[in-house]
Amino acid sequence: AGSRVYAQDLEPRLYTNLPVGQKFVGVVYAFSSGELTPAPSVPLEDTDLDVHSTVVAYVQTFALADHVAKIDANWGVQCFEGSGVLDGTYIEGERCGSLDPRVRLSFNFVGERALTLEEFVRERPRGLVIGSSLQVGLPLGTYKDDKIINSSSNRWFLKPEVGLSNSFGNWSIDLALSARIFGDNEDFIGDRTLKQDNIYALQAHVIYGLSRGRWIALNANYFHGGKTTKDGFGSGDLQKNSRYGMTYAWPLNSRHTLKFLVHSALATSIGNDFTTAGLAWQYRWGN
Repeated sequence: AGSRVYAQDLEPRLYTNLPVGQKFVGVVYAFSSGELTPAPSVPLEDTDLDVHSTVVAYVQTFALADHVAKIDANWGVQCFEGSGVLDGTYIEGERCGSLDPRVRLSFNFVGERALTLEEFVRERPRGLVIGSSLQVGLPLGTYKDDKIINSSSNRWFLKPEVGLSNSFGNWSIDLALSARIFGDNEDFIGDRTLKQDNIYALQAHVIYGLSRGRWIALNANYFHGGKTTKDGFGSGDLQKNSRYGMTYAWPLNSRHTLKFLVHSALATSIGNDFTTAGLAWQYRWGN
């Protein structure tokens, strides 16, 4: 599957305090460039791939059991071009397709009670927040069963996660532990069935709050697992990868915010060895 904008998830402030009754819409553009590190069983080498991704997202916060919850959804398109050597033959190409949509419910079950925007501005809640989330990926994107690289994975996935955020003055630390659970792709190349083990991931963020609502975050993660079988035959593609990056948020006013992100591979055993840079615009409405 093609690289998603947030590539194995580097998402700071996912479990931070937010006022309820707020709605956000955003657009993210990201450019990724690098190479694929395929499994030993895949006769693909010397890859060079550029990926352009544009994702539209919607977020809404609400009160649940007197605590903060939110639902978010995103869907987008992806265009890629590249080249490589497949089974001794040089290949190149380019195409575009839609990504698989994702929907997630998050709930902060430890921390400040649910606050309206007016209460939130007055009380400025800080301290420890612990939450959980469940994300679902739907196989509705563009998929071609004769291609190695696709914008859709052609299968469901579930991603349960537990995370925390703790604030110390202008500093805060975020940690999150998740598992990505995959359905089967029954239309893999050659009409085979692709099965994949769970991928377990840990992500960490150190965030510093600047003046006028700006903040900067240093991000890192590590993920392990994801071995695949194709019609019951193993591929030798256990993932033991990590990424690092930085996010900078710059509110233009009380409703519009720009975010800049960059992240890159720190270690890649199998998968996408990409560097990604992106720009996001976010608009908030609600009282």
